[in-house]
Amino acid sequence: MERPKLATEARAPLSRERVLRAAVARAARDGIESLTMRKLADELGVGAMSLYHYVPNKERLLDGMVDIVFSEIELPSTDVDWKSAMRRRAISTREVLNRHRWAVGLMESRMTPGPASFRLHDAVLGCLREGGFSIELAIQAYSVQDAYIYGFALQEKSLPFDNAQESAAVAEEQVRQFTELAEERQSATLAEEFPYLAEVVGGHVANVGYDFTAAFEYGLDLILEALENRRDGG
Repeated sequence: MERPKLATEARAPLSRERVLRAAVARAARDGIESLTMRKLADELGVGAMSLYHYVPNKERLLDGMVDIVFSEIELPSTDVDWKSAMRRRAISTREVLNRHRWAVGLMESRMTPGPASFRLHDAVLGCLREGGFSIELAIQAYSVQDAYIYGFALQEKSLPFDNAQESAAVAEEQVRQFTELAEERQSATLAEEFPYLAEVVGGHVANVGYDFTAAFEYGLDLILEALENRRDGG
């Protein structure tokens, strides 16, 4: 008879990597709010004090978890043009944050970043500098890209749908609810009261949906094109 996975893992030797991976898995499953040292210890089948040998406190645990997320982001390469490298890095970051939604909002908040964080930041700055950006413009270029990437990831995290099909269904339901409410109150229709909202939500999104991947890449390309103009003095 095969033993339960947890029982098997409880007998595996404890290590910092195992502690961090278990914490990441729990945060992905139950949310970062559910994570405590005691609950993590219970999940690993050890006493809470055993964890402190590997992570001295909750903040250091979060540091290590966030660094795991950074380690999954594709490093930009200087073997291709800077725009292609930055585009790929941005897409990879969004994909990673969609896997680790608990990490959105924590990525740049750590006071003691780990090696993966340093590695990525250095690679991004190196790509921009080698791509012809001055130090000042490289800083601005990095900042505006991350503001867009993290902001987009935060928006995706909080929306009540995950894909174009679901967004269309949500939009259709919103239109239906507004129509029913207007009929009950004998008030103006959605198109009469909010014509542009009706045009976009009821006339477009409800029919074809909203593709977040396409929207993300469209906005990203606008930013990269603008940065290229600034780099070239345009």
